[in-house]
Amino acid sequence: MMNPVGQVDPGPKPRRTLKELIASVGPGIIVVLTWIGAGDLVDASIAGAHYGYDLMWVLALSLIIRFVIVNVMSRYQLCNNEGISLLEGFTRLHRFYPYFLGAYGLLMGHLFNSYMIKGSGEALSHLLGFGHPFVWAIIVVISAVIFVGKSFYSRLENFMKVLLAIMTISFLVIAIWSTPSVGEIAKGTIGFGIPSDVGLYGAFLIAISLTGAVSGSVANFIYPYFMKDKGWTSPLHKRAQRNDLLFAICMAIVLDLAVWIVGAEILRPNGIEISNIDDLAQTLAITFGQFGYIIFYLGVLGALYSSVVGFATGFPKLIVDSLQTANPERRAKYAGDLERDPLFKWSSLFIIISPIVWSIPGMPGFISLVVFVNVLSVVGLPVISIGLLILSNQKSKLGKYRNNWFENFILIACTILAIWSSLKLFIGFFS
Repeated sequence: MMNPVGQVDPGPKPRRTLKELIASVGPGIIVVLTWIGAGDLVDASIAGAHYGYDLMWVLALSLIIRFVIVNVMSRYQLCNNEGISLLEGFTRLHRFYPYFLGAYGLLMGHLFNSYMIKGSGEALSHLLGFGHPFVWAIIVVISAVIFVGKSFYSRLENFMKVLLAIMTISFLVIAIWSTPSVGEIAKGTIGFGIPSDVGLYGAFLIAISLTGAVSGSVANFIYPYFMKDKGWTSPLHKRAQRNDLLFAICMAIVLDLAVWIVGAEILRPNGIEISNIDDLAQTLAITFGQFGYIIFYLGVLGALYSSVVGFATGFPKLIVDSLQTANPERRAKYAGDLERDPLFKWSSLFIIISPIVWSIPGMPGFISLVVFVNVLSVVGLPVISIGLLILSNQKSKLGKYRNNWFENFILIACTILAIWSSLKLFIGFFS
């Protein structure tokens, strides 16, 4: 039963044991491993290798933006007084939204997995030392189809916890071995400057790609669905949701910073530019031996494969929900059960299988795919943030759960930033 707007939220009972605390964490683990993929790995390592810590402020700002946007999305779904979903809220603003979000989710699910699968194939080929990356990419796709087709939420959650442990240990070991400069990190975090271009990818392009990879756009819609699968459906779960999301962002900070450190402390001093995924791994092999090479690719594989599975599980929920929201008859036919709708299976298969075309020899390289797909993801951010700004300030729906001034400031600022960046990229493309 929904609490009326204005009712005091007592929050969940305090958890006193470690076991209870671990049990409360779930959606954050899945979503952080879905978010942390090739985009973060490549953009953070290129930024560190080419520009040191000068663009560190972009990472810090992007993580703040992501926390605010996803927290506002989650709070709306938990606390609106009609018990409607986030997508239903967007649909009430304009019937354009479900069509836009469904189509955008299908497109970006395909594009995100294009480099996740390509990178997974390359990682397996280098890690095992045999087989063509395209063959391994096909194996990745087949295994993902099998896993997603048989998984339930709890199984997926446990699988993600294992990969989180592997990835965290891998990158933390590498970062510690790299002996980072704390002073330079702090300086870059408050620098707010764009350095001169270095290498194949300019500083502005990397900054925008990093913003798209870290702050996200349509990928942020995945979290509310995993949150619902966890059973978090009312204001009573708001505190648990916020803490869970904070945990996810903290993990993103650790992992992104670790990769950035490797680029700044190992690649940059040696004048090495990143043109493919093995450039970073080979440098670690020279510095730390075969163990560094193996531990890097284990972390990369964990990040990439978990994203393949996460996107194939999360994006179909958005796609089917969009279609059912736009067509109430379809929602009634399947009683609002997204996974019961045949379109869920077909969209999941599309997001897993169709990206294999980008792994065919002769297609654009892994690094280029990562940079430009994440740049493209920023283009859709204004449409989402403007709608979210309106939704999250509706007094009649949210009462005391409306945005505070800081959340409104972040939403307005990221909207302006995304529009400005898109215009500048558009002008630069045709100039």
